[in-house]
Amino acid sequence: MPHPKKRKTKSSNRKGRAHLALKTKKLNVCPKCGKPKLPHHACAFCGTYKGEQIIKIKARKKTEKKKAQERRDEDRVKSDKKKKKKK
Repeated sequence: MPHPKKRKTKSSNRKGRAHLALKTKKLNVCPKCGKPKLPHHACAFCGTYKGEQIIKIKARKKTEKKKAQERRDEDRVKSDKKKKKKK
């Protein structure tokens, strides 16, 4: 196995690592639900790929609906409290 004749300096090591930085991932929009998704991957939210249903996702939609309903309820409670304080 060959060995380098001289040790590389810190700066030359760091210059060599300049291209090793993480790059941002390009995201596409799902045509069915409009959520961001990776290209050439099935949508994690609705489970479609190229217009076909690939993954069955039932429990997630129910939990999303429940969470949205809970948020609405919390917002109503907060708005009611603000109205009472104004009176």
